[in-house]
Amino acid sequence: MNQTTPHETLTVPGLQAPASIVVDRWGVPHLRAESEADLWFTQGFNAARDRLWQIDLWRKRGLGLLAADFGPGFLAQDRASRLFLYRGNMDAEFAAYAPDARDICAAFASGINAYVDLCAREPERLPPEFALLGTTPRHWAAEDVVRIRSHSLTRNALSEVLRAVVLSRADLATDLLRRDIEPMREPTRPRGLDLASIAPECLDVFKLATAGVTFSPERLAAPLEDWRRWSKVADSGEVMRAAEMDGSNNWAVHGSRTESGRPILASDPHRAHAAPGLRYIVHLDSPGFNAIGAGEPAVPGISIGHNGTSAFALTIHGADQEDVMVYETVAEGRAYRYGDGEEDFVEDVAEFAVKGHPSQTLTLRFTRHGPVLAEGAGQAVAIRSVWSLPGSAPYLRSLSGMRATTLDDYAAAMRGWGTPSVNHVYADTGGTIAWMPAGFAPQRPNWDGLLPMPGDGRYEWSGLLDQSLNPTLVNPPEGFVASANEQNLPPDWPHLEKMYGFEWTEASRARRIREVLGATGVNGAPLHRVEDSAALQTDVLSIPARRLCALLLRLPRAGAPPELWAALMLLEDWDFRLRASSPAAALFEVFLAKFLKPRMLAALVPDASLRPLLLPQDTEVLLRVLETPDRRFGNDPRTARDTLLSECLVDAFRDCEKRMGASPSGWEWGHLHHGYFQHALAGLPDAPAQLDVGPLPVGGSASTPMHTGYRPSDFRAMHGASVRLVMDVGEWDNSIAINAPGQSGDPRSPHYADLAPHWARGEYVPLLYSRDKVDAMEMQRIDLLPG
Repeated sequence: MNQTTPHETLTVPGLQAPASIVVDRWGVPHLRAESEADLWFTQGFNAARDRLWQIDLWRKRGLGLLAADFGPGFLAQDRASRLFLYRGNMDAEFAAYAPDARDICAAFASGINAYVDLCAREPERLPPEFALLGTTPRHWAAEDVVRIRSHSLTRNALSEVLRAVVLSRADLATDLLRRDIEPMREPTRPRGLDLASIAPECLDVFKLATAGVTFSPERLAAPLEDWRRWSKVADSGEVMRAAEMDGSNNWAVHGSRTESGRPILASDPHRAHAAPGLRYIVHLDSPGFNAIGAGEPAVPGISIGHNGTSAFALTIHGADQEDVMVYETVAEGRAYRYGDGEEDFVEDVAEFAVKGHPSQTLTLRFTRHGPVLAEGAGQAVAIRSVWSLPGSAPYLRSLSGMRATTLDDYAAAMRGWGTPSVNHVYADTGGTIAWMPAGFAPQRPNWDGLLPMPGDGRYEWSGLLDQSLNPTLVNPPEGFVASANEQNLPPDWPHLEKMYGFEWTEASRARRIREVLGATGVNGAPLHRVEDSAALQTDVLSIPARRLCALLLRLPRAGAPPELWAALMLLEDWDFRLRASSPAAALFEVFLAKFLKPRMLAALVPDASLRPLLLPQDTEVLLRVLETPDRRFGNDPRTARDTLLSECLVDAFRDCEKRMGASPSGWEWGHLHHGYFQHALAGLPDAPAQLDVGPLPVGGSASTPMHTGYRPSDFRAMHGASVRLVMDVGEWDNSIAINAPGQSGDPRSPHYADLAPHWARGEYVPLLYSRDKVDAMEMQRIDLLPG
C-alpha cells in the first residue's frame, strides 16, 4: 500500500518531467518538480494520495452531486448547494486570482485525476470510506476548483434574521445579549417591511447549503418521496455557536523585539474539528518557486506560510459580505415588486442524478440579487452575497499572494482578495512587518446590513469598497502587528462611509495577545523567541475569567453556604488560566456555561420563547451587563446581580462534586473538556472505530488564545486551531508547526492521527524547508515518472 511503502516509483500520465514526493516523519509532503506546471500537477496528485475521500466529498457536496452517490436523503442538500454555485463569466473568474490561475487549476485537477485513474487500476489504494459506502471518486475539471462557494465562511445572514425576530418582539438591549454591535448603533429599520413576518426558517436552505455532509442509516435509506425531510440542519443556536467559533489568531513581531533580530510570524486558524482535518501542510518546490505552509487540500497553493523571502498569514476580518432580501411576490408568484414595476424570477430547471432512481428535475429560482431560499404568504426571501462575483472562491487569491516577495507586491495581490474577508499579516527577510485587511466589502449607502431589507430597489449596494483605501500598518512603533477577529479598524474610521460591518468576534483573545506581545522586550522583559509565539498560541489565560472573578471575589460571604466559601477559596488562588489540570478552571467553566449564562437569560428576558434565539450569547455583552447591572435586574440591581452570581457559583460547586468527586483537589478541567475529531461516517454501524480521533483532554476555551470552543451540553471541544505555524523569518528551518489530528486523511496511514496528542499538549514539530534537513527526516518517498 502506498500509505506505508517507504519508497515506490509510479509512472503517471500527464507529467512532463520526473517529480517526487518526500514525506517527512511528521507526514508533511515535500513536493519537487522541474516546472511549475508539473508542481501543480504533483500537488493535485498528492492531495488525492493523502485526502482523496475528503476532497471527493468536498467536490460532490459543493457541486450538488451527493444524491448520485448516496440517494434521495441528499437531494435537498444538492439543490441548496446548486443555488450558490458561481454562474458568471469563467474568464473573469480565473483572471481574478492570478494571470495563470486557469493553468494552475487545470494542472491541479489533472493531478487529482491521475491519482483517481491509478486507484481505478489499483483499487487497494482507495481509502476505506469508498468501500464502506460503495462509491468511487470522480474526475475533476479546472472549473470545479473555483465554482464552489458554499464552503466559504458566511457572515451575518442568520444574525440579520434573528435580530429581526427579536426586535419584532423585544428591544435592542435584548438582542445585544445575543450579538454585540461594534461600533454601537441602532440598526437601520427597513421601511415598509414587517419584521414580524420574518422567521428563522426562511434560511433553512442557506444553512443546508453551507453545512457539512452528515451520514446516518436513516438518511442513506431515505425513500425518494421523503427527500424534503432532509432539509434541516442543527438549530439556530448551534449554527450561530459554530459561526462564532470560527476565527483565528495571527501576529508578526518585528526584529527589534525578537532575540534573534529577525521577524517572527505566527498563525493558528480556528475551525470546526473533524477527521480528517480541514488544513493540510505542504511544501511546493520548483525552479523559481519554493514555498511551504498550509492551505485546504482541495485548493492549489498555500494561504499561510512562507516562500523563502516573505511569510504571510490571515485571520477572519468582519466585513459583512451578505444581505437578506425580502420581496413582495406578484403575478401568482411568478414575479416580485421592483422599482415602480415588477420583475420575473429567473428560473433554472436543474437535473439531479439520484442513486437508485431516475434523475430528478428541480427548479432553482433567483432574483436580481441572488438565490431564492423561501417563498410563501406573498413573500420571498433571497440572499445577496459577494459569492456571485468573480474572485470569490475562498482563499484562491493566495495564488498571487504566496508568490510575492516584497510588501508592495503582496499588498497589490491582496487588493484583489475576495473571500473570506481577512486580516493579512506579513513579514519578510528585509525586516518589514505589516498588517492589512482584505476582502470584498459591499457599500450600503442608506443602511447598515444589520437587518433584512426589502428587495424592491430601495436598498442597493453602491459597489465594493476600493481596497486601496483599506487601512494598513507597516513596522508600527509598538513592534508588532496582531489580529484575532476583533473590531480593529482605526479609532477614526468612518464606518458608514467606508463600510465593513458591525458584527465582530468578542475581543478577549485579541486583548490577551496584545497584553503579552506589548510587554515583550519592555522594561527589562525578555525579547521574543519562536518558543514564545508557540506559548502564546497555546496560552489559556481567560480575560473573561479575570473580569468575572473580580466580581465573584467581592461577593458577601456572611451567612453564605459552605459551598460558596469553598468555591471562593478555590478561585482566590487561581491565575485565571484554563489549564487542563486546573480544578478552578473546571469550576469556573461549569459556573459560566451551565449556570450563569442560562440564568442570566432567564433573569433578563421575560419571554421564554425568545431565549433560544439569543444563544450562544455574546460574552462581552454578558460581562458588561454584570459589571454595570441595570434595572433589568430589579430595583436593586447590584444586590440582585450578586445573588445571581452566588447562587450560580454554589450550584456549580455542587455540580462539580457530582461530576468529579467531593474533593476539589481531584477536579480537572480536562476531565470534562476534550478535543474530539469526528469523522463524517462515524455514526454508521459498519464504520471502523479508528475513524474518530479522541477524546483528548485540553485546556482553554473560546475566549483564550488557545481557542478550544466547546458545546455546553458535554464540554466537548468542537472548534479550535486547525493548524498552528510559527515562522522564524530568514532562518526558516527553525520554524515549527502542528496540524490536527494528522496530515493524512486515510485512516490506514500512520499520519492519520499521529499529531493529535502533540496538538492537545500544545507541542509542535519542525517545519523543515532546506533540502538537506528534509532529506534527513525522510520517512517515505514516491518518485513520479512521466507516462
